[in-house]
Amino acid sequence: MATEESLHMPPFVDGGAEALSWLRRMRDDQPLWADARGMYHVFRYDDVQAVMSDHARFSSNLGHFMPGFDAEQVSANLSLQDPPGHRQLRTLVSQAFTPRTVAALRPRIAKITRELLDSVPDHTFDFVEHVAYPLPVTVIAELLGISPGDRAFFRSCADALLGTQETATSAADQARALAEANKELHEYLSAEARRRRGDASSGLIGALAAAELDGQRLTDGQVATLSGLLLTAGHLTITLLLGNILLSLRDNPGVESRLRGDRLAVPAAVEETLRFRPPFHRVVRVTTREVEIAGGVIPARRVVMASTLSANHDDRQFPEPDRFDIDRHPIRHLGFGRGIHFCLGGPLARAETEIALNLLFDEFAEVALAGEPVFHDTEFYGPKQLTVSVRRSADNTLCTAKK
Repeated sequence: MATEESLHMPPFVDGGAEALSWLRRMRDDQPLWADARGMYHVFRYDDVQAVMSDHARFSSNLGHFMPGFDAEQVSANLSLQDPPGHRQLRTLVSQAFTPRTVAALRPRIAKITRELLDSVPDHTFDFVEHVAYPLPVTVIAELLGISPGDRAFFRSCADALLGTQETATSAADQARALAEANKELHEYLSAEARRRRGDASSGLIGALAAAELDGQRLTDGQVATLSGLLLTAGHLTITLLLGNILLSLRDNPGVESRLRGDRLAVPAAVEETLRFRPPFHRVVRVTTREVEIAGGVIPARRVVMASTLSANHDDRQFPEPDRFDIDRHPIRHLGFGRGIHFCLGGPLARAETEIALNLLFDEFAEVALAGEPVFHDTEFYGPKQLTVSVRRSADNTLCTAKK
């Protein structure tokens, strides 16, 4: 029988190998598990998909579990809403992320990517710092209509909210830094919403400020909450995905050369990365009533953690799940969720990742990971530091990692 010490998913400091081994054991031996805090965890593909898809039994309304969020913030947070409120909010912002809208953005995404690649330090650089992080934060800032002069502040808030700086020395310091960053960003975005009322053409913030929900305009605070969610969720998803696809290429010799020679296969590589290394490794719901699932019972009003990482590696759904295979078909991964909360920014994330990878291949004849990546520990699945050594297409030398 498993000990309590063994019933904790290992952190991702090793890139996820230990965590994946633990998840495999849980899928096989304990597909429904209640931890010491009274939270329930599910691991198998069918069960995770059920939790994500059935909002009648598994609600996203977690506001009362989050004391730092006031009622106004909860009311405008897509990730904390069930129908009909979720449907109304999603309709307001979905036009900014349709395939047609994203297609129109592709030239701008390519221009930003080229500028970033042109400015990286010669030969050796941190791919996350110089490309994977600034690309999506610049794109989302432009979508929201953030003025260029404010983008340094905008990025500093993103740094704090996403934990990329990690300068705090204790959990209490981290909590205070997070609360302060959230407060500053919310106040800034609220002021932007007030300033743009009556000007629906001034970026997505202006469009949201002019929109109506149930016949009423969104408050400044609601606009700020929606905009902040787009920053944190949409931005980090792409940052992690870009790093994860380079890790997947490193670990699977031959795939990169195939993609360089067949660019039509790049989208398939992106999808397999979303399965193999999903940026967000779990979703959280709360039961609305007693639920039977995974061979057991979860009482009403209990928090449920559904592991998308585990589901994406479930051999009940995917043959040879621990093999990275860009020819895998069909590939019904849960990397972007399922059901009504399916990732709104999925088309944009795919476009940015595909464009960045293609331009990386165009700009550099060789790309090699140098040194050991540094990974996020628990909340996010992917690298926060990823040093690469490169040889530009017009250069003849491949510089190794600087020690």
